Formats: sequence, structure tokens, C-alpha cells
Amino acid sequence: MPHDALWSGRFKEPLAEIALKFSSSIDIDKQLYEEDIAGSIAHVEMLAATRVISSSEARRIRTALNTVRKDIEAGKFQLTSDYEDIHMAIEQRLIQKLGPLGGKLHTGRSRNDQIALDERLYLRKAIREISKLVVQLQRVLLYKSEKYFGVLMPGYTHVQRAQPIMLSHHFLAYSSMLERDYERLEDCRKRVNKSPLGAAAFAGTSFPIDRVLVAKKLHFDGIVENSIDAVSDRDYLIEFAAVCSIIMTHLSRFAEELVYWSSKEFGFAHISDAYSTGSSIMPQKKNPDMAELVRGKSGRVYGGLMNLLTIMKGLPLAYNRDMQEDKVPLFDIVNTTRQCLFIFSHLLLHTAFDKERMAEELRTDYLSATDMADYLVRKGIPFRQAHEITGKVVAHCMSHRMYFGNLDLEILKEFSTAFEPDIFDHILPQSSVDQKQSAGSTNPHEVKKQIVHWSRVLKNRKA
Repeated sequence: MPHDALWSGRFKEPLAEIALKFSSSIDIDKQLYEEDIAGSIAHVEMLAATRVISSSEARRIRTALNTVRKDIEAGKFQLTSDYEDIHMAIEQRLIQKLGPLGGKLHTGRSRNDQIALDERLYLRKAIREISKLVVQLQRVLLYKSEKYFGVLMPGYTHVQRAQPIMLSHHFLAYSSMLERDYERLEDCRKRVNKSPLGAAAFAGTSFPIDRVLVAKKLHFDGIVENSIDAVSDRDYLIEFAAVCSIIMTHLSRFAEELVYWSSKEFGFAHISDAYSTGSSIMPQKKNPDMAELVRGKSGRVYGGLMNLLTIMKGLPLAYNRDMQEDKVPLFDIVNTTRQCLFIFSHLLLHTAFDKERMAEELRTDYLSATDMADYLVRKGIPFRQAHEITGKVVAHCMSHRMYFGNLDLEILKEFSTAFEPDIFDHILPQSSVDQKQSAGSTNPHEVKKQIVHWSRVLKNRKA
């Protein structure tokens, strides 16, 4: 250890080397060096403003902190496991440069409120980055919706073909899901963007500090009012992890569809070779690995959420060292969610969708059965009876290995005299989508309205 621990005055012997190695978190929390230095600069400027230290002392400390930051970035100051954590490493380096003056930086604060501040600063930036990636994916979905407007596909429930829909309608369903993800991120940010600094260990400080001033310097919306709460909860991390878990759920569902759709059995999607892999043993294989990895990585984010919940679930107030473990899942959640959103936008952008294959699958199935039943309802037959009649028509077609396109009016009249020649205008796939009238449906006019809506929303959104 390069120096005695900054808390060693009460102890008669130094921390055992194996205990230091076990308890050190710097291999993980060194990622927070920028946030830690930014918080320290704001803190020392506030100490000068409240005359706890002099202006000249504050200037010297601020200059030295900026030098420490440059030393870290240039590799001149190695953040090794000899240090207990990022806070102690930076403070010890400061004392090396300034002597006893460096020790004044920690006046009126604790590592407890310091780490809570660093995490909130880090998370605020992460939310901004992830929000931009969500918007980027929405824009790809909008582009695909416009490019494939008019293309029909089989819609599914229970992974069984159900009704004809527009492919654009399917894309825009995910855009709507991502919009709620975006809103959740924005809402989460409101609770993240409060400063805990000045809570000190947990009871506050006897120095006349100005917590609001520090909050303003760091562009927070305010302070965490209760000093115990400020250092002892990580609900803002848990909330963020939950939001990212929902994002990953949405990505995983779409990834699952791309895996299915790119198979020969479906043949709906053709992923670019640049975003596919092969087999080490089967030369013919083309695997949708990017989609599969996104699907798989959702488990990492869910695991991070459960990790955070488990760390916090039994902790008494106020701070406990268990909370040091929150940064491993936090960083992994941020990195995984960020990477998956980024790669998925590129994966989708470089995936083509097969209009002819989808049309063929619509032609050789019974996806307009609901439209046939609705036709009979408009002829005055109660829906339950119309449902039964249509079911019998479907059974007849299946037993004779034929589809709706092979039917003639004489056959249909054997099931109901309500059938008239215009029935054939109602059971074509295009007719099926055109006849939808409800808001938000797969009717081309409704889908076009959604495209116009998303074009307007995303045009004015930063990404």
C-alpha cells in the first residue's frame, strides 16, 4: 500500500494485505474517476464560498485535482488495487502533490455521500446515452416502416398465424414499446438528478456548507433532503436496472422474431452476411448470432437487477459496506444495454424482408377467416354462429387441401345462404387490412398516421 490508510489513526496495526485486496473496490470504481473529481471540484469551490477554507486554498486544490485527472488519463497515475477505492486514491494523490493542504478537501463530506454522488453523476450520463440509443433504434424502425409500407405479412398470436397485418404495423409496435422505455428513462432521471453531497457519513456535518450550491454547480435539480436517505438507499439504481430490464425484454422479443424469421422455415427476413456468422463444422450454415446474443444478454441485465435487489433487501440504515457491491451490476447493466441497443439498430438496418415470401404464406393459409365471419355478421348472422360457420369452411378447406382462393360460391352456400358473390372481396389479405376501421389498427391509413406521428416526434428529438 503506497500510503497509510487515511482512516488509520484509530488503529494500532495496518490493514492486512489480504484484507486490503479483498475489500478494495478500485478495480471496479476507477471508472468513476471523472465523476469523483468533478464532485470534488464542486465541493472545494463550495468550501471556499462558505469560507470553510480560503479561496487561494480552493484554487490550489482545484488545480491539483485537474492535474490528477490528466495524470490518470495519461497513464501517469495508475489506479491499482494498492488503493482501497477511487476516492482514497485521488485524495492520496492530492496529498502527495499538496501536502497537508490536500487533506482539507474531505472537510464536511464522507465517502458515503461521495460515492452516492459519483453514482448519480455516472447514471445521469448513462441515461442520456441510452436514451439516445433508444431514439436511434426508433428511427431505424421508422425508416423500415416507410421502406416496407404496403407489404403484408401473417400476424401471429400464440406463434400461430392469425390475421394479415402490415409489416410496417409490426415495426411500429416496437417503436411504441421503445417510446415507453424512453419515457421511463426520463422519469427515472428525475429521481437520479438530486445531489446527496453534504449528507456526510449520514447525519450531516457541523460545517456551514451549502448543499444547494454544490447541487447547482453539478447541474442537479436539487438535493436529497434527508441525509440518512441520501447515503443509505440505492433505489435509483434499482429503478434504472428495472427500466433497462424492460428495454432488454423488448429487444429480446424482437431478436427472437428475427431468429425465427431468418430461418428457412419462415424465410421472412434475410440478415446481411456482415451481421451473421457461420459454423465451424457445417459449411452451409448462416447463423443469426447478433440477434441470439441480444436475446441472451437480456439475462445479464435481469441478473443485475436481482443482484441490486438482493444487496439492498436486508440492510439496516444507514450505509453498509455491502453497498460497495452495487457497482459491478451497475456498470454491466449500462454497458450491456448500451451495446445491445447499438448493435440491434445496425442489425435491423442491415436486414431485408421478403415481400414475396410473406405474400405466398398469406395466400396458402386461412388468415382471413375472421373477415369471413365478420362478413356473415354484417349479413345479420350472430357472431357466434358466424364463427361456427366459418370454422366449418376452414375444416372443409383443410380436408380437401385447398385454400380460400380455391373456393367458389356454390361451395360456400352449402355452409350458409348468406354468402354472396361479394364475399371474395372480403377475404383477400389486402381486403382484410383495408377493412379494419378501429384507431391504431393495421389499416394502411391508420399505419400511415402512425408513421406521420413518429416522423414528427423523432424529428424534434435529440439523438
